[in-house]
Formats: sequence, structure tokens, C-alpha cells
Amino acid sequence: MPRLFVTGDTHGDIDWHKLNTKNFPEQKSLTKDDYVIVLGDFGTVWGLDKTDRYLQDNYSKRNFTTLFIDGNHENHDALDSMPVTTWNGGKIHKLTDSVFHLMRGQVFEICGKKLFTMGGARSSDIKYRKEGVTWWPREMPSAEEYEEAVSNLERHNGTVDCILTHCAPEMTLLAMNMPKMQYRDHNELTEFLDTLAQTVKFNDWYFGHYHDESDFGKYHLLYNRVVELT
Repeated sequence: MPRLFVTGDTHGDIDWHKLNTKNFPEQKSLTKDDYVIVLGDFGTVWGLDKTDRYLQDNYSKRNFTTLFIDGNHENHDALDSMPVTTWNGGKIHKLTDSVFHLMRGQVFEICGKKLFTMGGARSSDIKYRKEGVTWWPREMPSAEEYEEAVSNLERHNGTVDCILTHCAPEMTLLAMNMPKMQYRDHNELTEFLDTLAQTVKFNDWYFGHYHDESDFGKYHLLYNRVVELT
């Protein structure tokens, strides 16, 4: 049976140590039919230069297929310019033959699980960044993406196995009583995710963004952990 894993932000090569063979030994027995999903801030679509190519090539050579949702720290203009294709029920951008961007508001069927994806987040460090170089307004979803998310969930009767996002519902962060609450930012995306938390039927919700580890019932914040979805 194919295997499916999720983990937190990798930020290019800054935090990808979590996916080396010491921290993630399971990969030694994986194949391209197995998947690892990075929950945003993947960071391999950034400067559109040789560093991006090196990172994408490195992932392409790994035993598994790499999937990612977008975070706030991605070159969103570059992602938006890529051709869109349909894969396993949802829309993707294909960076390489084994590195795919799972687009916002999609429902995918992977390894027998129904996964809803919603990337994006509001950056807390915008004042230190330059628009079009290290920050892009498209870090937040568009009205069309929210509408497509609702429509896709309705097509699946509002029921999925897992929800995968970069940021979290505001209510979840408050319940977790996280020590790094400076990352919390009440906005239209966290409001939207609050609504999903109350209306969608799901077993587990995984998210990154907050550079911490925590579990609260069926909500799971990941940073360095690699978790298998079974």
C-alpha cells in the first residue's frame, strides 16, 4: 500500500533537515508511489534561479513524490504563472515530474484518503520584506479561491478525511494557548477556516506556519515532525 506523510514548513533548504534520512528513515523504503506533503513555506519557488532549480532537482531525486501547499513565503506570482493541470481530483502546478503544488480550495484523493487543501497566510513580517522580491500580495486567497473551496467541499458533501492548511483557524490557536501568539493574525482567511472547522466533517486537521509543535484533539500543528496518515 502507498504511504502518505505530512510535515511542516521547509523554507527552501533552511528547515529541510527534517526530511533527511536520519530524521525520516522511513523514506529509505519508499517509492514514487508514496507521498510527503509539506504544509506551506516550501520555498523552492522563490527567486526563479539556480537555487530553485537545485532544490527542485534534489526533491525530484528522492524516493518519494513531494507535494506541497503554498504558505505565505512563496513566490506566488511565479506559481500563478504555471500551467494548471488536474491530478487525483484536484488542481495542481507541476514543478517537476515528482514535485507538485496542491492548489487552494481543492479536494484530492491520495492513498485512499480525501484531502482538502487551502494554502496561504498573512505574513507577520511584511515591513521587513520587499513586494515582488521577498513578499507577494497573493499570499492571501482570492475571492474566487474561497468560492471554489466552498464549491468543491459541497461536491463532496462537506466531508473529507483531512484538512491541510498553512495557517490555522483562529479558534484553534486560542484553544491551544500557544506561547508564540505573536504569529496570530485575525483576518479573512482565519475567519474562513473558523467556518470550515464548524461546518466540514473531518477526522484530522494539519497545519504549519507557527514554527511550533502542538496537538489539540483533531488539530495538529507541525514543524519538525513527519507524521504518517494511516
